[in-house]
Formats: sequence, structure tokens, C-alpha cells
Amino acid sequence: MPELSPPRPLTRALPTIIQGGMGAAVSSWRLASVVARRGQLGVVSGTALDLVLARRLEDGDVDGSARRAMAAFPAPAVVERVLARYLRQGGRPDGMAYTPVPRVSLRPTRAGQELTMLASFVEVWLAKEGHDGPVGVNFLEKIQMAMPAAAYGAMLAGVDAVLVGAGIPRHLPHLLDELAAHRSTSLPVDVAGDPGGAHAVAIDPAELLGRVLGPLHRPMFLAIVSSEVLVAHLVRNPATRPDGFVIESPRAGGHNAPARGRPVLDERGQPVFGVRDDADVAKVAAVGAPFWLAGGRGTPEALRAAVAAGAVGVQVGTVFALSAESGLAPSLRRRLVEQLRAGTIDVLTDPAASPTGFPFKVAQLEGSLSDPAVRAARPRLCDLGYLRSAFLKDDGRVGYRCPAEPVAMYVRKGGSAADTIGRVCLCNALTADVGLGQVRSDGQPEEPLVTLGSDLAGASRLAEMYPDGWSADQVLDWLLAPAVPGGRP
Repeated sequence: MPELSPPRPLTRALPTIIQGGMGAAVSSWRLASVVARRGQLGVVSGTALDLVLARRLEDGDVDGSARRAMAAFPAPAVVERVLARYLRQGGRPDGMAYTPVPRVSLRPTRAGQELTMLASFVEVWLAKEGHDGPVGVNFLEKIQMAMPAAAYGAMLAGVDAVLVGAGIPRHLPHLLDELAAHRSTSLPVDVAGDPGGAHAVAIDPAELLGRVLGPLHRPMFLAIVSSEVLVAHLVRNPATRPDGFVIESPRAGGHNAPARGRPVLDERGQPVFGVRDDADVAKVAAVGAPFWLAGGRGTPEALRAAVAAGAVGVQVGTVFALSAESGLAPSLRRRLVEQLRAGTIDVLTDPAASPTGFPFKVAQLEGSLSDPAVRAARPRLCDLGYLRSAFLKDDGRVGYRCPAEPVAMYVRKGGSAADTIGRVCLCNALTADVGLGQVRSDGQPEEPLVTLGSDLAGASRLAEMYPDGWSADQVLDWLLAPAVPGGRP
């Protein structure tokens, strides 16, 4: 197989619009490809891509896209092992459960690292296929143990930008530098009860690939943060300084930073977000690094206001999540658009749902885990473990726990029962959102849990314009159109 060509760096003008990284494969390669072809930054979600690839293969890889990308991977032996393990010609029989994938851990198995690396390569390669537009990948800082292999796979595919949120990604610049040179390296991992911070997950690229490649392009690193204080903290040290920032307000979908100080609550107990909860944009601009504003920015007016405030542009999620090219299951997308048109859609901030401890935006959708009765009826189990946390046991070994797992199990591992109240197994729910939910022993599939931003102004206007749904191209046309009298494009 020929050597990989060095990926092309982001030398063009910075994109005005970043399409957000959402869910597990909601920001699909198809969506990212459409956005990137327009010269904006198309972003694939890097969450649980190992699971996504394995389940697509078990469903038969009907259109052959996964195998087409895998044929370009520089280590055919890795591809052969993954195909032998997961590919089912013709797909799974109805009611058959998916095959488990290796869990992320401080000491990942070779099979786990190979699958994670290959899956990330596949998603980015497909997003970049057939054009030269910029493509990024979005990771959660919370899922640290998968990040080295996932980032390396994305870089092998020529990813142009890496975006990381839901934490403080101080170690990413060093990781990307080392991976670009194929050097053996490690990423520090947070372990509860370990004040020394001596734990890390390691990767040896040459050993993992079985060959040595030429240097890779080091992608741009964008930190997704919520405050000017964190921006100042990260830029202070060259070793932690990102290449730019996405400044996210609490109105954004998915995981958010809590409101500053004690939140003001409305009559339903929901936080009321105001200017005091947003980052000080002037202080962010004074740092001198490029930045984009996110959260409630999905309208042409919001885009123009962001640029006027000194931002390069905006990161937008919800309007893309509801577009035809997103990975969201079509039935869920149709129901959400119908609610938008009817004015009945409701997105609530749930402080307890996510095992991460971050507040999580939840679209209220009948039959999904937003319904307390459906949530209570689901058996508690943790069979995927992407959001579980590492902790130090009394004997000095590292264990793993998740507040969404069975309560007795979590308490036995030193967790507090109070932390388990209201928790949702997001790992399983987010895969159900994209039609890849596990089938349980009773034949029932996992229920979804959909997240959207709480500011639905842009999506509501698009629903008026396109009552049968819209495409990512139509979103871009609308956001980037010049203003006309009256202030609406």
C-alpha cells in the first residue's frame, strides 16, 4: 500500500461557521462533508466511534462506505482483524444483540486501540473524501482514555482541526505534537483519590500500526470553554495554549458548564440564563487568539453580532442536528421538526441526567428517556462505560465507576448513592439516537435521549421556511446570506 500523503494544513482563511460536534455520530461524516465542501468547518463527533463502526459493520455496511474508507488505512492487518470480528454480510438478524466492543481503560487492549484508531480514521476519511474543505473532529475531555488512539486515527486521515470540550483540555497540544511525529506518548488521566496525578493512558503509534510513516500534519486545536478565566488559564503556558477557542454559552446543547454563581430559576425550576452567565467577549478578544461564539448563535443576526464583537464566527449545532444529513434517526428528527412547527417543543436543562456531572440539555420527547416513567423503567446497567470515571481503590489499584450503573455497585465502589439519583445511561441512549441502540435480552431496544440547544429561534425559523425539513446546504445559505431590509435574510 502506498504511503499516506501528508495532510494539507489549514492555510486558508479561518471558517466563519463551525458545525458543532454532536452526540455519538449525530455529527455524521455525511453532515461534516456537506459543510466542509462549502469551505466551512465540518466536524464529526469523535464520541464512541469504535462502537459506531463496529455496529455499522454488524448491520452489514450496506452502502460499503466503511469498507471503502478502511481500504485506505495504512495497516491492512488492522483492517482484516476488525472486519473478521465485526462484519456481518447481510447484517444482523432481527432482534439479535450487537457484539460488545472492548471498554476504554487506562490499559487499553490492543484490539480496543486498533478499533478506536481505525474507527476515527474511517469517519474523518469519509468526511474528507472527494473535496479539499476543512474537517474537524470533536472529543469530550471526559473520555480521556480513548483520546490518544482516536486522535491518532483522525490525524492519519488528515483531520484539519481537533476540538475538545466538557473539561479542561490542557494536555492536548502536547499529545497532538507527539502524535504528528508518531512518537510514543501518553495522556494524563484524572483518577479520583489520586492527588499525585501519576496515571496516564499510553500509545505507541509505530507499534500499533506495525510500520513507521512520515510526519503527519499537526491539526489546529480548538478548546471549547465557557469563560474568559479558562481562556486566560490555558494561554498562560505555551504547553497548554490552544490555537483558538470556541466560547460556549449555557444555551448550547449537550453538556454545559453550570451557570455562574447561584442560578436564577423560573417557575419550572429551570435556570434563567442572562448576560452574567456568558463569557466576557472583550476579555477573550484581548487574548489575541481566534475564537468562535457558540450557544444560541444559530441565526444570521447572531452570526453578524459575533463577528462585530471580534469573533471569527460562530459554532452552530441544533439547526445542523435537525438537518437531513445529520445522523439523528429520521423518525426522531421528523418528530422534533413537527414539534417546532407546532410550537410545542421543549428543551430542559437536566442537572442530574449526565454521569459526567455537567448539566445536560434534554429535548422532551414522548417515549424517550426524557420521560421520568421511561427512565425509571429502564434497568440500570453499565455495559459500555465511555463515561465511567477512574478512581483509586484502597489497595492502590485503579477501578472504574459510573453513577448511572446499578446503585449498589456504585456505592460498593465508594460512590455516594445520592449521586446516582436521576442519572441516565447516556452511552446507550446516544447510540439509540442514531439507530444503533443495543437490543436487550427481552428483545427491547434501548430508548433514545435527544439533546438540543435551549435557544430554538434559528431552528423555528427554518421550520417555517422548510416545513418538510431542511438540508445542511440550506442552513448555510440562510446563515451566510447578506442582510436585507428588515434584518432578515
